[in-house]
Amino acid sequence: MSLEDSMMDMYNEVRDKGLQNKFDAQLEKMRSQDKHDHKTANEKWDYALRRIQGWNPNKSEKKL
Repeated sequence: MSLEDSMMDMYNEVRDKGLQNKFDAQLEKMRSQDKHDHKTANEKWDYALRRIQGWNPNKSEKKL
């Protein structure tokens, strides 16, 4: 899947589920966090969408 396709899928999911305000607020919060500076737009959108859906990176299993 191309980057454009995955971003369009994320956009449609946010729009269809009525999550636009939460999504925008999460992206805004991420703008002030240095740990997100190196991420691409696609990675930022993916992270923001997962966060507003309840995913917590601090409780995820660590990759070995």
